[in-house]
Amino acid sequence: MTGIAQADVKVLTSIKPLQLIAAAVQDGVAVPEVLLPPGASPHNYALRPSDVRRVQSVDLLYWIGPDMETFLPRVLKGRTAPTVAVQDLPGMKLRRFAEDSHSHADEADDHDHDHRPGSLDAHLWLSTVNARVIAARMASDLSAADPANAARYQSNVKAFTERLDALDARLKARLATIGDKPYFVFHEAFDYFEEAYGLKHAGVFSVAAEVQPGAQHVAAMRTRLQEVGKTCVFSEPPLRPRLAETLVAGLPVKLAELDALGGYTPATAQGYEQVLEKLGNDLAGCLNSL
Repeated sequence: MTGIAQADVKVLTSIKPLQLIAAAVQDGVAVPEVLLPPGASPHNYALRPSDVRRVQSVDLLYWIGPDMETFLPRVLKGRTAPTVAVQDLPGMKLRRFAEDSHSHADEADDHDHDHRPGSLDAHLWLSTVNARVIAARMASDLSAADPANAARYQSNVKAFTERLDALDARLKARLATIGDKPYFVFHEAFDYFEEAYGLKHAGVFSVAAEVQPGAQHVAAMRTRLQEVGKTCVFSEPPLRPRLAETLVAGLPVKLAELDALGGYTPATAQGYEQVLEKLGNDLAGCLNSL
């Protein structure tokens, strides 16, 4: 690259969590961009012509991979600059959906993507182990593209890693009291986070947004909640499934939200930690209030 281009390396990420990791690496140098607007689903986003132009024009592009952003591969074919699917990076700790993924769930998933047993769980950013790997790769790529700021990128990664160590310790302490408390989710997105901090959801009420489940299915889900007693059922913003209120009516069950994407988190050096900290606080807050 020429000296002029080096001063402004344009980084684009597919989703907010990757933007937040990049923001930690680029802190003090530049602010990375993100493709998906807040509230958009990474599984079935419809690209606009302006999005396609951005994808083609940026210097570095990071995405999870074809198991997550199914809308991206055909657009990426036209790119000549570096593109990194982070699910393929060496050192990533990847999970696969277990045989009992849908033990208490409707097979119609509200995100139209693959949660079949054995398929990759692409919500990999919820592991700080993976965030460290992604940040190190970003710092390496940026240092090559912008040597003048290489020392800054490397020191930023070191600071990010140290903050993640502290975050891990805080979350383990915060969540230690709820490891045995059952709770339910509407989307199996949190397994990486749960594995890291000793948690496990009791079931997944995975319901297609456009399909109202039959009375028999709703009754089965309510029976499951009755068996458990006091519990929390977590949906993901921005939409709460229409079924939610019906499901918990008259039961000692609280409805709450868990935001795996942190869609509205500002792209600052500490943004990634804020997303995970909020996840931990929202989980513990509901379960400790029962």
